[in-house]
Amino acid sequence: MPSSSLPVELVSFDNTYARCLDGFYVSCSPDPATKPALLRWNYSLAEELGLDVRAIEPSRLAAIFSGTELPLGAQPLAQAYAGHQFGGFNPQLGDGRALLLGEVIDRNGRRRDIAFKGSGPTSFSRGGDGKAAVGPVLREFLIGEAMHALGIPTTRALAAVATGERVRRERSLPGAVLTRVAASHIRVGTFQFFAARGDDEKVRKLADYVIERHEPQLLGRSDRYLALLRAVVERQADLLAQWMLVGFIHGVMNTDNMAVSGETIDYGPCAFMEAYSPATVFSSIDVHGRYAYGRQPQIAGWNLTRLAETFLPLIDAESTDRAVAEATAVLEEYPRLYEAAWLSRVRTKLGLATPHADDAALAKDWLTLLDRNEVDFTLAWRRLAGTVAGDSQPLEQLFKSSPDLTPWLERLRRRIEQEGRPIADAATSMRRVNPVYIPRNHLVEVALAAASDDGDLAPFDGLLDAVKQPYDERPGLEHFAAPAAASYTACYKTYCGT
Repeated sequence: MPSSSLPVELVSFDNTYARCLDGFYVSCSPDPATKPALLRWNYSLAEELGLDVRAIEPSRLAAIFSGTELPLGAQPLAQAYAGHQFGGFNPQLGDGRALLLGEVIDRNGRRRDIAFKGSGPTSFSRGGDGKAAVGPVLREFLIGEAMHALGIPTTRALAAVATGERVRRERSLPGAVLTRVAASHIRVGTFQFFAARGDDEKVRKLADYVIERHEPQLLGRSDRYLALLRAVVERQADLLAQWMLVGFIHGVMNTDNMAVSGETIDYGPCAFMEAYSPATVFSSIDVHGRYAYGRQPQIAGWNLTRLAETFLPLIDAESTDRAVAEATAVLEEYPRLYEAAWLSRVRTKLGLATPHADDAALAKDWLTLLDRNEVDFTLAWRRLAGTVAGDSQPLEQLFKSSPDLTPWLERLRRRIEQEGRPIADAATSMRRVNPVYIPRNHLVEVALAAASDDGDLAPFDGLLDAVKQPYDERPGLEHFAAPAAASYTACYKTYCGT
């Protein structure tokens, strides 16, 4: 059991999930670590949360954020949820290696979950050890911070702590615990868990909790459950548009990995696309390409339909037909909402400030060019800004041979000129939204291998520093912007890390 002697009061916990949702979780204590050591601490996030750790030694922080000690007010619990995994429904999943420590109100008045990942087995572990290795923990730390720097809603890592133990996967690996911060950890699968058991009252209780926590403006409305569904649909449409426009591939978009808060959650076999192709898949377990890059918007819609199914008794308890009709009407808004979010954001990436009827065709023709020529997605967008400013050679070097590129660039220039703004202003605005640095897959693997195999975090720190300022091109960091060799990317696979 974790030590309870002289508990540290890091922050004032206010644990509404534990207090209000009895029967939605199992209380559980983390396993104490053998020899906890702080790998990395997220100082900026700690400041957001109002955590005052200045007087706490790193060794004590490691003990606290490995689960060896518990801060005052923490109520560790494993949340229950179900989920569709690659299309097949599992009625009981739950936190098999995660524990919600509790909730805090941050400096901006937002309620945030603080949770462990890799802290040992729970009632939902299904025979697993509940542990995590250094590599997957640091991957989630890195990718979460990169997504945050890109302005994409995401869970974030507060701490990564080595446990001093070994975990067995394909081979023996050094163990670690991640501390994750989220707006909440409520998933589509959380609703599915109770709906699958026919427990409509618990589904209602959970929906009421989500409304109070995430959509308080809906309180008291007679149509609040339908309105909650619409709010989740809107958030997911915008989130998926943002994923697609940075080339992010989640890799395992199961319903238990979709948060109703609209944050990106669960960075397992995730990766960033290099050469543009809608069919890109990196996840070793996605053998049929269900969660390929280009299918992600469709899969999000599928997941939202599963959520809507759990809401039917809440939307209209008297008539399933009426409930289905109302929920379907909301779900049918999703493709339009996604396209609108995508088009609004892609205009900005193209340096455009006002809408025009031909913008969707302009953007999609650009993607066709990238696909046909197997052009690096991130570099193409970044160098497009330089081309608009008058230097097209760096962009042209990315293309094998494309007679269509020059006419397309002329279309873009004419479109920018129609707005009456200086070309230089358009180029500057493009550089503000088209990153030069992303977590390049080969660099991620180098950084994680160095940390895991050699205890060397220098490559990790260098990459983290680059991606935390993704739009600011800096001398000496050119290798962080360079893609891997095509032969490397063709064979690259990611793994869940469980």
